[in-house]
Amino acid sequence: MLPSSTVKNESARLLRQGLLTNLMNPKVGVFYVTFLPQFIPPGASVAAFSFLLAMIHVLLGAIWFAILIAATVPAGRLLRRPTVIRALDRVTGGVFIAFGVRLALAK
Repeated sequence: MLPSSTVKNESARLLRQGLLTNLMNPKVGVFYVTFLPQFIPPGASVAAFSFLLAMIHVLLGAIWFAILIAATVPAGRLLRRPTVIRALDRVTGGVFIAFGVRLALAK
């Protein structure tokens, strides 16, 4: 097991890398500049309302990712069970065999 200081340093490095990657991604800025203005009501402060819409988008994204993260814990426990692993292996093997048979019988 790694010392907690190493884990913290690695976590900080990964967070910094992810933040820089997202901040330097021009697609996000293009999205906000092209998509959000159509929802700004006439007479509203463009900057303030755009910021509000962007914050709503960020909040909804954070909620969605929190739900996904919360769902992966029980799903991960389920998928690690030997009976589930065997069943998934059998289904996957069956699909591959079916594809192989279909390919062999194709003209």
